[in-house]
Amino acid sequence: MSASVAAVRQSRPVTPTSSNCVTGSEQIATPFGPGSNNEEAPVRPSAGASKLCSEHLEQPMADPTRVTVVVADDHPVTRQGVVRALKSSGRVHVVAEVADGRAALDAIRQLRPAVALLDYKMPELDGLEVTHAITRDGLPTHVVLLSAFDDSSVVYKALAEGASGYLTKESDSDEIVNAVVKCASGEAYLPTGIAGGLASEVKRRARGATTLLTERESQVVKMMADGMSVPQIASQLHLATSTVKTHVQSLYEKLGVSDRGAAVAEAMRRRLLE
Repeated sequence: MSASVAAVRQSRPVTPTSSNCVTGSEQIATPFGPGSNNEEAPVRPSAGASKLCSEHLEQPMADPTRVTVVVADDHPVTRQGVVRALKSSGRVHVVAEVADGRAALDAIRQLRPAVALLDYKMPELDGLEVTHAITRDGLPTHVVLLSAFDDSSVVYKALAEGASGYLTKESDSDEIVNAVVKCASGEAYLPTGIAGGLASEVKRRARGATTLLTERESQVVKMMADGMSVPQIASQLHLATSTVKTHVQSLYEKLGVSDRGAAVAEAMRRRLLE
């Protein structure tokens, strides 16, 4: 079944407990276990978790056919929908589910899952920061980022930090499972639409690092970033004010912007001010 993650609804409200973690355990010890006369579902931990409790973690199973995964997302509906999709596939073992980046990093360090499926935006540490820490520390876990954004510059940054895959929150259950399984085997995964945009982003960055701006335009935009006005730039470079204005208009066109602030921001994004 390929239900959109965004469309998955909770069947019951999340009920806070004394626990400060969200668990990926298949079963939680509650009064509603097998044999109980109470037909209600087990109580789930609070979605606002910020700490990881070791007693609520499942140790990875010694089953090479199932991929071990930590899921991290601060939105409980999305997180629980993703976990259900992974578990129902029969190909994945969710060893922990958490609600913030710091808890995710703790779980990854403790459990060494094959894959970490991380929300791009989370409290404590965001998905990029967790990815950076995993890469920096040489942990064996592959990262798949799940985001509401499909902007190619965001995807580029994620891959540069060491992510193996990138999905949007419109991805269906089958795509999420396939991405996790592929990345666990050491492959990369990007949806077709995102991959096409990424190629364009790589080309733009390559141009930005070489010949996008002339030497004079680069000087002008750096001075703009320092807060200098057009007359001040003209005086510093011993140019006519009209000449500086021409350079400014030219770099606006090349950067695809229409004002000073946007020009400086875009130049920073393309690393033209380094």
